[in-house]
Amino acid sequence: MNIVEKAFTTLYPDRDISRYNFSLKYSGRFSAYNANVKYTNGNYDFWLSKEWRKVNEDIKIGLIHHLLQKVFNTKKKSLNEDLYHTFLKNVHIAVPKTKIEPELKESFDRVNERYFIGTVEMPNLVFGQKSFSKLGSYEYGNDTISISSVFRNIEEENKVLLDSVMFHEILHKVHKFKTKNGRSMHHTRKFKFAEKQFQAADKIDEAMSKFLRRKKFRNFIGF
Repeated sequence: MNIVEKAFTTLYPDRDISRYNFSLKYSGRFSAYNANVKYTNGNYDFWLSKEWRKVNEDIKIGLIHHLLQKVFNTKKKSLNEDLYHTFLKNVHIAVPKTKIEPELKESFDRVNERYFIGTVEMPNLVFGQKSFSKLGSYEYGNDTISISSVFRNIEEENKVLLDSVMFHEILHKVHKFKTKNGRSMHHTRKFKFAEKQFQAADKIDEAMSKFLRRKKFRNFIGF
């Protein structure tokens, strides 16, 4: 019995496992500690990032439980899945911080000092693609805040907009996520309350929209 079959039988002891074909493969194409499952016609292929190879089996079963619950739309209680969530919330401690863009470090330092009294450990800070919709993201597995390149070399008067995106992503690092009924919630009530503490939060959306419209126009005409 492989680890996926073991995970399946512990989560769904009353189901006939012979109806399913499971496989597990590791890939270097994922970000650290990411994973997914692809399924069709009774075949379920689990793909895990290469970092999962050395992780304790009980935690790995928790990850597979998490993916199985998504596939079968269940909300079963799983101690292994609790272990997985605890692992994911703390894996950042051991992640090396080797990718830090100077411009983003300046923004991180400003936000960290003003809103978190300098207590947040610096993650990896990188520019991503020039996206006008996805302005930032935080990945727990590799402890990385990624910011759209639309903010690269930003003008002094617009740095508050970059800082607002940085603030949002730092909140994800600080608050992590809450798990309820097998679902992970990232924008909790506590998170949304904290988000409103950013300076002039009620005016940021309008200013951001104007900034992005201008950037889109300049991008369209080749500047």
